[in-house]
Amino acid sequence: MIPVSSGGDAASIAASLREAVGPVSSCGGLSPLAKGDGIAVAIPGPFDYREGIFLMDHKFQSVKGRSFRELAAVPEDVEIRFRHDVVAALEGCLEEDVNTALVTIGTGLGFCVAVDGKPRVLESGSPADSLWNAPYGDGILEDKVSARGIRDSYREKTGRTDVSALQIALLADGGDIPALEVYSEVGTLLGDVLLEKAEEYGVERVLFGGQVSRSLHLMERPIRNALDGIRVEKAPEWAVFRGLSKLF
Repeated sequence: MIPVSSGGDAASIAASLREAVGPVSSCGGLSPLAKGDGIAVAIPGPFDYREGIFLMDHKFQSVKGRSFRELAAVPEDVEIRFRHDVVAALEGCLEEDVNTALVTIGTGLGFCVAVDGKPRVLESGSPADSLWNAPYGDGILEDKVSARGIRDSYREKTGRTDVSALQIALLADGGDIPALEVYSEVGTLLGDVLLEKAEEYGVERVLFGGQVSRSLHLMERPIRNALDGIRVEKAPEWAVFRGLSKLF
């Protein structure tokens, strides 16, 4: 409800964070923070999830090395707990005894696997498994499976540079052949890669989240063909909040 520009300067990022955690009566009637309250934060990495320090170069670069508590002006007696955003979303929709993978597609390509009800995470707090940097062609998988990749693929087919991944999805829904081909190719790529991960960890359920995943219906057929017998579903919109609630 409170937008924050990850590419903004430190002052604008701090202002957004302070508005989000402060007494914002315009947003659902939230009350001012009080002693005993806690804040749960889902945020992409790299990030120091123990100390709450920004470590990213690709996002939030202007606040790298600074703490969330300082930027958001959170009093010392208010506890803050942090979770990687993909891990939090996965934790919010786990089913008992069902090995589950979550794929998030947006500006980047996120991935996390839960085995026996526990997400596989590194000591740093980031997912232990990744897809974004898997070699593909002359680059990596994220070059193709992301909003950027969808725009680039559509440009290669049509020469158009004036459309977003969402607009390309809308074109595909309207029957535009190049747009349909782009999303089908993304689904084929994902299906092949996810099958390897599913076989490696005994994954029985694959969830999709992120802005681009709202167009899952355009990629779904090749994914389901590759993952024959494995459940393929959209992650619930509330998954990340449910996951964060488990931090307290």
